[in-house]
Amino acid sequence: MAPGTTPGRTSARLADGEVLLAAEAVTKSYAGADRELPVLAGIDLQVRAGEIVALLGRSGSGKSTLLRCLAGLIPASSGRVTYRGEPLTGANPGTALVFQTFALLPWLTVQQNVELGLEARGVPARERAEAALQAIDLIGLDGFESAYPKELSGGMRQRVGFARALVVEPDVLMMDEPFSALDVLTAENLRGELMELWASGQFPTRAVVLVTHNIEEAVLMADRVVVLGSRPGTLKATFDVALERPRDRNAPEFDALIDAIYQVMTGREKDTAPHLPGRTAAEPAELAKRTIANTPLPQASVDGLSGLAEIVAQHGGGCDLADLAEELGLEVDDLLPQVDALDLLGFTVVRDGELLLTPRGTAFAGADVQESKRIFADAVLEAAPLVRLIVTSLRRTGGTVRAGFFRDLLAHHYTSEQVGEQLETATDWGRYAELYSYEAAPEEYALDEGGATLG
Repeated sequence: MAPGTTPGRTSARLADGEVLLAAEAVTKSYAGADRELPVLAGIDLQVRAGEIVALLGRSGSGKSTLLRCLAGLIPASSGRVTYRGEPLTGANPGTALVFQTFALLPWLTVQQNVELGLEARGVPARERAEAALQAIDLIGLDGFESAYPKELSGGMRQRVGFARALVVEPDVLMMDEPFSALDVLTAENLRGELMELWASGQFPTRAVVLVTHNIEEAVLMADRVVVLGSRPGTLKATFDVALERPRDRNAPEFDALIDAIYQVMTGREKDTAPHLPGRTAAEPAELAKRTIANTPLPQASVDGLSGLAEIVAQHGGGCDLADLAEELGLEVDDLLPQVDALDLLGFTVVRDGELLLTPRGTAFAGADVQESKRIFADAVLEAAPLVRLIVTSLRRTGGTVRAGFFRDLLAHHYTSEQVGEQLETATDWGRYAELYSYEAAPEEYALDEGGATLG
């Protein structure tokens, strides 16, 4: 892996296009309270030598689950995963993983951490020490071989993670949000160095699969961007990135691709269900079909979504989301939960990359505190099934309801982590709307008699 070992990488380039990994009609489900909870549905994907593939999607789209299926760490529920044409029956021998968390053993030195994979494969001590030192040098950690993880910065710890994965010279390097735990400058530096290594031919791997929620990161790094839809994860779209490296963020083609991917990620699916009798397409027929199963609450606080609504109002009631994110010093992805929440509540619509306030959204953004609470309460009772369920349950009992009741209901449709997230959002929204209160110690909801009423 030092400069003297580049011929291996060069010869690999001659085989570019060879299918290394393939997912064929892969589905994955986890056990729920009374049924299977689907995470992936009908995934068909190929990873070829010589390419970097980015798996892009929102939280809950199954990106990391798909990555682990490809790595053979978890089995598919149906369909199959193949490596070089052979079905996987266990851990994929041709892959190595870099995780979001650094996952280093604190009692081992940098070199010892890097040697772990080789030691597990039975490589003799002298050979693995030599290979580890070459990997450490390649990744820019020369001089830190004897350091312990506690002595290293976050960026340097992640370099150890990369060296540990690369030292085994996998056919496919798999990266699960590898830069998300780093500060912006460190992530940018490490990302750039990895791309330089890839372009130079010194990268000791034939393909890369990157999981990310960051659109710009995907376009900066990948040759192909695969966008996953959510609940369950499906292949929503694929984009080929035919831009020369190093990629120019200011190039019109770069911006155009960002916008195209963004519109796929934010575009709402057309409602194919029949409209209810007596309603027109412009009326809220969807609201009658919304349930806690098909309408998850976005992970957005009231402060966050109302803040975004106020900013859009200050821009005249509409603004380009990409421009707004840049103005705020954020990635577009950082705004998606708030955008989803405003859209769910009927406060905004997204049209051709523009976030536009509706009349109700304009009223919400410009109202005083008490009026905004009233508008918000009306909106959540109409559009947020979980909030409405909590209010309805409290009215029927005439007292309090334990949070465990709602957890049990949600567990039929969500993982345990998602159940917690859904209740956290519902609690925040209902409290703000003065629909109910929540006591953490007994984990109980109680009706707020001064709040809004159900229609």
